[in-house]
Amino acid sequence: MPGQQGDRTDDPFGGRRPTSHERDTGLPWDASYLNGPAPWDTGRPQPAVVRVAAEGGFTGSVLDAGCGTGENALHIAESGLPVLGFDVAETALEAAREKAAARGIGAEFVAADALELDSIDRRFDTVLDCGLFHAFDAQERHRYIASLASVTDPGATLYVLCFSDEGPDLGPHPVGLEELNAAFTPTNGWSIAAVVPDRIETRFHDHGAPAWLATIDRV
Repeated sequence: MPGQQGDRTDDPFGGRRPTSHERDTGLPWDASYLNGPAPWDTGRPQPAVVRVAAEGGFTGSVLDAGCGTGENALHIAESGLPVLGFDVAETALEAAREKAAARGIGAEFVAADALELDSIDRRFDTVLDCGLFHAFDAQERHRYIASLASVTDPGATLYVLCFSDEGPDLGPHPVGLEELNAAFTPTNGWSIAAVVPDRIETRFHDHGAPAWLATIDRV
């Protein structure tokens, strides 16, 4: 999740401004991982991500935005693609690195601020956002989209899997189609190619929560 954690013993937010979600809860994202799995950490890659990978949707260098404990990134990296996952939660990153070492998979995992990705100083051909976009408020989304543009070139592809506002048993921070269309426009460097209904698996939804899977082109 967004932000760089820094020294958790001194400042749980690492000197950065807490995100809207963190301000609402009063806790840093890292706290979600300290007492067992986070609600979104099912211990396996999301089915939607597995499908996109099987269809050849991930190409070139891949960025996993808000990678958590790394299941999606590790699944993509198993195909041999170079994958970098970033997150704010150091506890999650430590788990991701341990998984990568145990499975012999060469994915990288770093702490980085989703709103200031130019600090990574790399370019990516494909970006996966699984559950990060919907956690931002409107102002943060604007900064986040610009941040993603700073590490991609025209021709790159972004996949956003976010909670939908349509259907029963919705997840937190549900997103409407109009919000997606308003967020990603040619003016800010993006063009939505497709949005389809999907599901996000969580530890508290028997059959997943309603979601959108958006395919977005960098223009």
